[in-house]
Amino acid sequence: MAEELEKKGNAAFVDEDFEEAVNLYTKALDLDSTNASVYISRAAAHVKLENFTDAVADANKAIELNPSLPKAYLRKGIACFSLEEYQTAKSAFVAGAALEPKNPSFKTWISKCDAELSVEVVEEELPVAPEPSITELVEDVAPAPPPVAPPKFKHEWYETSSQVVVGVYAKGIKAEDLKVEFGEQILSIVINLGEEDPFALQLRLFGKVIPAQCRYTLLKTKVEIKLVKAESIQWKQLEFQAIPQAVVQTVAVRNVTTGIKAKYPTSSKKPAKDWDKLEAEVKKEEKDEKLEGDAALNKLFREIYGNADEDTRRAMNKSFVESNGTVLSTNWKEVGTKKIEGSAPSGMEMKKWEL
Repeated sequence: MAEELEKKGNAAFVDEDFEEAVNLYTKALDLDSTNASVYISRAAAHVKLENFTDAVADANKAIELNPSLPKAYLRKGIACFSLEEYQTAKSAFVAGAALEPKNPSFKTWISKCDAELSVEVVEEELPVAPEPSITELVEDVAPAPPPVAPPKFKHEWYETSSQVVVGVYAKGIKAEDLKVEFGEQILSIVINLGEEDPFALQLRLFGKVIPAQCRYTLLKTKVEIKLVKAESIQWKQLEFQAIPQAVVQTVAVRNVTTGIKAKYPTSSKKPAKDWDKLEAEVKKEEKDEKLEGDAALNKLFREIYGNADEDTRRAMNKSFVESNGTVLSTNWKEVGTKKIEGSAPSGMEMKKWEL
Protein backbone atom coordinates (compact mmCIF):
# COMPACT_ATOMS: atom_id res chain seq x y z
CA MET A 1 0.00 0.00 0.00
CA ALA A 2 2.82 2.43 0.88
CA GLU A 3 4.62 1.56 -2.35
CA GLU A 4 1.45 2.24 -4.37
CA LEU A 5 1.02 5.64 -2.70
CA GLU A 6 4.65 6.48 -3.49
CA LYS A 7 4.07 5.67 -7.17
CA LYS A 8 0.99 7.88 -7.23
CA GLY A 9 2.99 10.64 -5.59
CA ASN A 10 5.67 10.33 -8.27
CA ALA A 11 2.99 10.58 -10.98
CA ALA A 12 1.54 13.70 -9.36
CA PHE A 13 5.04 15.22 -9.21
CA VAL A 14 5.61 14.61 -12.92
CA ASP A 15 2.23 16.27 -13.61
CA GLU A 16 3.46 19.26 -11.55
CA ASP A 17 0.69 18.78 -8.99
CA PHE A 18 3.17 19.23 -6.14
CA GLU A 19 0.60 19.71 -3.37
CA GLU A 20 -1.02 16.38 -4.22
CA ALA A 21 2.44 14.79 -4.40
CA VAL A 22 3.22 15.96 -0.85
CA ASN A 23 -0.15 14.64 0.32
CA LEU A 24 0.46 11.19 -1.21
CA TYR A 25 4.05 10.98 0.07
CA THR A 26 2.82 11.86 3.56
CA LYS A 27 0.24 9.06 3.46
CA ALA A 28 2.95 6.65 2.34
CA LEU A 29 5.19 7.68 5.25
CA ASP A 30 2.30 7.23 7.68
CA LEU A 31 2.34 3.56 6.66
CA ASP A 32 6.13 3.20 6.48
CA SER A 33 8.18 5.92 8.22
CA THR A 34 11.52 4.19 7.51
CA ASN A 35 11.54 4.69 3.72
CA ALA A 36 14.28 7.24 3.05
CA SER A 37 13.49 7.53 -0.66
CA VAL A 38 9.98 8.82 0.09
CA TYR A 39 11.44 11.53 2.33
CA ILE A 40 13.73 12.52 -0.55
CA SER A 41 10.81 12.70 -2.98
CA ARG A 42 8.71 14.74 -0.55
CA ALA A 43 11.67 17.09 -0.07
CA ALA A 44 11.76 17.65 -3.84
CA ALA A 45 8.02 18.46 -3.85
CA HIS A 46 8.49 20.87 -0.93
CA VAL A 47 11.22 22.66 -2.88
CA LYS A 48 8.82 23.13 -5.81
CA LEU A 49 6.24 24.59 -3.41
CA GLU A 50 8.95 26.80 -1.83
CA ASN A 51 8.49 25.09 1.53
CA PHE A 52 12.26 25.14 1.95
CA THR A 53 12.32 24.56 5.72
CA ASP A 54 10.16 21.45 5.35
CA ALA A 55 12.41 20.29 2.51
CA VAL A 56 15.48 20.55 4.75
CA ALA A 57 13.71 18.59 7.49
CA ASP A 58 12.78 15.78 5.08
CA ALA A 59 16.29 15.65 3.60
CA ASN A 60 17.81 15.46 7.11
CA LYS A 61 15.44 12.59 7.99
CA ALA A 62 16.46 10.72 4.84
CA ILE A 63 20.15 11.21 5.72
CA GLU A 64 19.46 9.95 9.23
CA LEU A 65 17.78 6.80 7.86
CA ASN A 66 20.36 6.19 5.12
CA PRO A 67 23.43 8.46 4.98
CA SER A 68 24.65 6.84 1.75
CA LEU A 69 21.98 8.38 -0.53
CA PRO A 70 23.44 11.22 -2.65
CA LYS A 71 20.01 12.63 -3.54
CA ALA A 72 19.28 13.37 0.11
CA TYR A 73 22.29 15.73 0.22
CA LEU A 74 21.30 17.25 -3.13
CA ARG A 75 17.77 18.05 -1.88
CA LYS A 76 19.14 19.48 1.38
CA GLY A 77 21.67 21.62 -0.47
CA ILE A 78 19.09 23.06 -2.89
CA ALA A 79 16.69 23.91 -0.04
CA CYS A 80 19.44 25.55 2.03
CA PHE A 81 20.66 27.51 -1.00
CA SER A 82 17.10 28.81 -1.54
CA LEU A 83 17.10 29.91 2.12
CA GLU A 84 20.38 31.73 1.37
CA GLU A 85 22.27 29.49 3.83
CA TYR A 86 25.11 29.08 1.38
CA GLN A 87 27.72 27.56 3.69
CA THR A 88 25.32 24.84 4.89
CA ALA A 89 24.25 24.22 1.32
CA LYS A 90 27.85 23.84 0.16
CA SER A 91 28.60 21.33 2.94
CA ALA A 92 25.63 19.23 1.81
CA PHE A 93 26.72 19.35 -1.85
CA VAL A 94 30.30 18.39 -0.95
CA ALA A 95 29.04 15.39 1.05
CA GLY A 96 26.84 14.30 -1.86
CA ALA A 97 29.67 14.71 -4.37
CA ALA A 98 31.86 12.42 -2.25
CA LEU A 99 29.19 9.70 -2.64
CA GLU A 100 28.53 10.36 -6.33
CA PRO A 101 31.57 12.14 -7.85
CA LYS A 102 30.40 11.70 -11.46
CA ASN A 103 27.15 13.61 -10.90
CA PRO A 104 27.71 17.08 -12.49
CA SER A 105 24.87 18.63 -10.45
CA PHE A 106 26.99 18.70 -7.30
CA LYS A 107 29.85 20.50 -9.05
CA THR A 108 27.45 23.09 -10.48
CA TRP A 109 25.79 23.79 -7.13
CA ILE A 110 29.13 24.00 -5.32
CA SER A 111 30.23 26.66 -7.83
CA LYS A 112 27.02 28.60 -7.19
CA CYS A 113 27.64 28.47 -3.44
CA ASP A 114 31.24 29.66 -3.88
CA ALA A 115 30.02 32.60 -5.98
CA GLU A 116 27.52 33.67 -3.30
CA LEU A 117 30.00 33.19 -0.49
CA SER A 118 32.66 35.26 -2.28
CA VAL A 119 30.18 38.13 -2.64
CA GLU A 120 29.48 38.05 1.11
CA VAL A 121 33.22 38.08 1.92
CA VAL A 122 33.89 41.06 -0.37
CA GLU A 123 31.07 43.05 1.22
CA GLU A 124 32.39 42.36 4.72
CA GLU A 125 35.97 43.36 3.80
CA LEU A 126 35.12 46.65 2.11
CA PRO A 127 36.92 49.45 4.05
CA VAL A 128 34.83 52.23 5.53
CA ALA A 129 36.07 55.66 4.44
CA PRO A 130 36.71 58.07 7.36
CA GLU A 131 34.45 61.09 7.60
CA PRO A 132 36.15 64.31 6.43
CA SER A 133 37.09 66.94 9.01
CA ILE A 134 35.63 70.44 9.03
CA THR A 135 38.91 71.80 7.59
CA GLU A 136 38.83 69.34 4.72
CA LEU A 137 35.25 70.26 3.95
CA VAL A 138 36.09 73.98 3.83
CA GLU A 139 39.21 73.49 1.70
CA ASP A 140 37.48 71.16 -0.72
CA VAL A 141 36.28 73.57 -3.41
CA ALA A 142 35.97 71.04 -6.22
CA PRO A 143 32.65 71.17 -8.06
CA ALA A 144 29.96 68.80 -6.82
CA PRO A 145 29.56 65.65 -8.89
CA PRO A 146 26.45 65.34 -11.05
CA PRO A 147 23.45 63.60 -9.46
CA VAL A 148 23.62 59.82 -9.61
CA ALA A 149 20.94 58.19 -11.74
CA PRO A 150 18.77 55.65 -9.94
CA PRO A 151 20.08 52.08 -10.33
CA LYS A 152 18.63 49.84 -12.98
CA PHE A 153 18.36 46.38 -11.53
CA LYS A 154 19.03 43.47 -13.82
CA HIS A 155 16.19 41.02 -14.39
CA GLU A 156 15.94 37.64 -16.10
CA TRP A 157 13.27 35.02 -16.65
CA TYR A 158 12.63 31.38 -17.47
CA GLU A 159 9.50 29.28 -17.92
CA THR A 160 7.97 25.85 -17.39
CA SER A 161 4.81 24.48 -18.98
CA SER A 162 2.66 26.07 -16.24
CA GLN A 163 4.50 29.15 -14.98
CA VAL A 164 6.99 31.93 -15.75
CA VAL A 165 9.62 32.88 -13.15
CA VAL A 166 11.07 36.41 -13.16
CA GLY A 167 14.07 37.37 -11.01
CA VAL A 168 14.96 41.01 -10.27
CA TYR A 169 18.45 41.23 -8.77
CA ALA A 170 18.10 43.93 -6.11
CA LYS A 171 20.08 43.36 -2.91
CA GLY A 172 19.06 44.44 0.58
CA ILE A 173 15.53 45.58 -0.31
CA LYS A 174 13.09 45.94 2.59
CA ALA A 175 9.60 44.50 2.36
CA GLU A 176 7.96 47.87 2.96
CA ASP A 177 9.89 49.37 0.02
CA LEU A 178 8.68 46.75 -2.46
CA LYS A 179 5.37 46.75 -4.31
CA VAL A 180 4.46 44.00 -6.79
CA GLU A 181 1.13 43.98 -8.62
CA PHE A 182 -0.30 41.42 -11.06
CA GLY A 183 -2.79 41.95 -13.86
CA GLU A 184 -4.20 39.59 -16.46
CA GLN A 185 -1.32 40.50 -18.77
CA ILE A 186 0.56 43.05 -16.64
CA LEU A 187 3.44 42.80 -14.16
CA SER A 188 4.33 45.89 -12.11
CA ILE A 189 7.36 46.05 -9.79
CA VAL A 190 8.18 49.25 -7.88
CA ILE A 191 11.11 49.54 -5.43
CA ASN A 192 11.32 52.62 -3.23
CA LEU A 193 14.91 53.90 -3.03
CA GLY A 194 14.45 56.58 -0.37
CA GLU A 195 15.38 60.04 -1.59
CA GLU A 196 16.19 58.78 -5.09
CA ASP A 197 13.63 58.15 -7.78
CA PRO A 198 12.03 54.73 -7.36
CA PHE A 199 12.96 51.81 -9.59
CA ALA A 200 9.96 50.73 -11.66
CA LEU A 201 9.58 47.76 -14.00
CA GLN A 202 6.26 47.81 -15.84
CA LEU A 203 5.78 44.94 -18.28
CA ARG A 204 3.00 43.99 -20.64
CA LEU A 205 3.48 40.23 -20.64
CA PHE A 206 3.75 37.98 -23.67
CA GLY A 207 0.78 35.87 -22.50
CA LYS A 208 -2.02 36.01 -19.97
CA VAL A 209 -1.60 34.90 -16.35
CA ILE A 210 -3.89 34.11 -13.39
CA PRO A 211 -3.32 37.08 -11.02
CA ALA A 212 -4.85 35.37 -7.96
CA GLN A 213 -2.32 32.52 -8.20
CA CYS A 214 0.76 34.66 -8.91
CA ARG A 215 3.12 35.40 -6.02
CA TYR A 216 6.56 36.78 -5.19
CA THR A 217 9.34 36.12 -2.68
CA LEU A 218 11.75 38.72 -1.33
CA LEU A 219 15.25 37.32 -0.76
CA LYS A 220 18.46 39.04 0.31
CA THR A 221 19.83 39.24 -3.21
CA LYS A 222 16.74 39.39 -5.43
CA VAL A 223 12.98 39.48 -5.82
CA GLU A 224 11.60 36.28 -7.34
CA ILE A 225 8.18 36.47 -9.02
CA LYS A 226 6.21 33.40 -10.10
CA LEU A 227 3.54 33.97 -12.74
CA VAL A 228 0.98 31.19 -13.30
CA LYS A 229 0.10 30.88 -16.99
CA ALA A 230 -3.55 31.11 -18.00
CA GLU A 231 -2.75 28.91 -21.00
CA SER A 232 -0.15 26.16 -21.29
CA ILE A 233 1.71 27.73 -24.21
CA GLN A 234 5.35 28.53 -24.79
CA TRP A 235 6.30 32.19 -24.33
CA LYS A 236 8.72 33.31 -27.03
CA GLN A 237 9.72 36.27 -24.87
CA LEU A 238 8.78 37.91 -21.58
CA GLU A 239 7.23 41.06 -22.99
CA PHE A 240 4.46 41.40 -25.53
CA GLN A 241 5.48 43.17 -28.72
CA ALA A 242 2.78 44.26 -31.12
CA ILE A 243 3.50 43.52 -34.77
CA PRO A 244 2.99 46.65 -36.87
CA GLN A 245 0.12 46.12 -39.27
CA ALA A 246 0.47 47.22 -42.87
CA VAL A 247 -1.83 50.03 -43.97
CA VAL A 248 -4.27 48.65 -46.53
CA GLN A 249 -5.61 51.14 -49.06
CA THR A 250 -8.87 50.19 -50.69
CA VAL A 251 -8.72 50.98 -54.39
CA ALA A 252 -11.99 49.43 -55.49
CA VAL A 253 -15.28 48.77 -53.70
CA ARG A 254 -18.46 47.05 -54.75
CA ASN A 255 -21.84 48.72 -54.47
CA VAL A 256 -23.88 46.43 -52.24
CA THR A 257 -27.27 47.48 -53.61
CA THR A 258 -26.54 47.59 -57.34
CA GLY A 259 -23.62 45.18 -57.69
CA ILE A 260 -21.75 47.81 -59.76
CA LYS A 261 -18.04 48.10 -58.99
CA ALA A 262 -16.93 51.64 -58.13
CA LYS A 263 -13.50 52.77 -59.32
CA TYR A 264 -11.42 55.73 -58.17
CA PRO A 265 -10.86 58.34 -60.86
CA THR A 266 -7.49 58.26 -62.56
CA SER A 267 -5.65 60.41 -65.06
CA SER A 268 -3.95 57.38 -66.56
CA LYS A 269 -5.00 56.31 -70.06
CA LYS A 270 -4.34 52.67 -69.19
CA PRO A 271 -7.40 50.50 -68.53
CA ALA A 272 -8.35 50.14 -64.86
CA LYS A 273 -6.98 47.04 -63.15
CA ASP A 274 -9.32 44.28 -62.11
CA TRP A 275 -8.28 44.03 -58.44
CA ASP A 276 -10.57 41.07 -57.73
CA LYS A 277 -8.82 39.13 -60.46
CA LEU A 278 -5.37 40.07 -59.11
CA GLU A 279 -6.36 38.98 -55.61
CA ALA A 280 -7.56 35.61 -56.93
CA GLU A 281 -4.28 35.15 -58.81
CA VAL A 282 -2.22 35.91 -55.69
CA LYS A 283 -4.20 33.41 -53.63
CA LYS A 284 -3.73 30.78 -56.33
CA GLU A 285 0.05 31.42 -56.39
CA GLU A 286 0.22 31.04 -52.60
CA LYS A 287 -1.73 27.79 -52.78
CA ASP A 288 0.43 26.39 -55.59
CA GLU A 289 3.71 27.57 -54.02
CA LYS A 290 6.25 24.76 -53.89
CA LEU A 291 7.89 24.58 -50.46
CA GLU A 292 10.40 22.10 -49.11
CA GLY A 293 11.53 20.82 -45.70
CA ASP A 294 10.31 22.57 -42.55
CA ALA A 295 8.62 25.36 -44.53
CA ALA A 296 6.37 22.84 -46.33
CA LEU A 297 5.62 21.02 -43.08
CA ASN A 298 4.75 24.25 -41.25
CA LYS A 299 2.47 25.30 -44.11
CA LEU A 300 0.68 21.93 -43.93
CA PHE A 301 0.19 22.28 -40.15
CA ARG A 302 -1.17 25.81 -40.55
CA GLU A 303 -3.66 24.66 -43.17
CA ILE A 304 -4.82 21.73 -41.03
CA TYR A 305 -5.17 23.90 -37.93
CA GLY A 306 -6.86 26.77 -39.79
CA ASN A 307 -9.50 24.53 -41.39
CA ALA A 308 -10.02 22.30 -38.31
CA ASP A 309 -12.98 22.28 -35.93
CA GLU A 310 -12.63 23.03 -32.20
CA ASP A 311 -12.08 19.37 -31.13
CA THR A 312 -9.34 18.89 -33.70
CA ARG A 313 -7.54 22.03 -32.54
CA ARG A 314 -7.80 20.93 -28.90
CA ALA A 315 -6.34 17.54 -29.83
CA MET A 316 -3.43 19.14 -31.69
CA ASN A 317 -2.63 21.53 -28.81
CA LYS A 318 -2.90 18.88 -26.08
CA SER A 319 -0.84 16.23 -27.86
CA PHE A 320 1.88 18.71 -28.85
CA VAL A 321 2.27 20.19 -25.34
CA GLU A 322 2.12 16.92 -23.36
CA SER A 323 4.56 15.11 -25.68
CA ASN A 324 7.09 17.98 -25.59
CA GLY A 325 6.56 18.60 -29.31
CA THR A 326 7.10 15.01 -30.49
CA VAL A 327 3.47 13.98 -31.17
CA LEU A 328 0.74 15.84 -33.10
CA SER A 329 -2.70 14.20 -33.15
CA THR A 330 -6.03 15.42 -34.55
CA ASN A 331 -8.18 12.77 -32.83
CA TRP A 332 -9.74 14.37 -29.75
CA LYS A 333 -11.61 11.18 -28.75
CA GLU A 334 -8.27 9.44 -28.37
CA VAL A 335 -6.21 12.36 -27.02
CA GLY A 336 -8.81 13.70 -24.59
CA THR A 337 -9.00 10.54 -22.47
CA LYS A 338 -5.32 10.06 -21.64
CA LYS A 339 -1.97 11.77 -21.30
CA ILE A 340 0.13 11.72 -24.46
CA GLU A 341 3.64 10.42 -23.88
CA GLY A 342 6.58 11.71 -25.90
CA SER A 343 7.85 9.70 -28.84
CA ALA A 344 11.53 10.15 -29.65
CA PRO A 345 12.73 10.13 -33.28
CA SER A 346 14.55 7.06 -34.57
CA GLY A 347 18.01 6.77 -33.06
CA MET A 348 17.20 8.99 -30.08
CA GLU A 349 15.71 8.45 -26.64
CA MET A 350 13.40 10.47 -24.42
CA LYS A 351 14.78 11.73 -21.11
CA LYS A 352 12.29 11.69 -18.23
CA TRP A 353 12.41 14.13 -15.32
CA GLU A 354 14.21 12.35 -12.53
CA LEU A 355 12.89 12.97 -8.99
